Amino acid sequence: MKLIINGEEKQLSVQTLQDVVEHFGLQEGFVVTEVDGEIIDRNNWNSKSLVEGMQIELVHFVGGG
Repeated sequence: MKLIINGEEKQLSVQTLQDVVEHFGLQEGFVVTEVDGEIIDRNNWNSKSLVEGMQIELVHFVGGG
């Protein structure tokens, strides 16, 4: 499926937002997701179905100093 991830077109074999987060190996506790301009609560990632062309923003927080 073709999706726009953080502004870049990607071809991924995914069905849910949870699949996208797992595909990129991101730690769930440090990620905020937005799909087509709507922030999706972490509890809904597994039920958020995706369709071709959706725009997804993944914000991953990292520690540092």
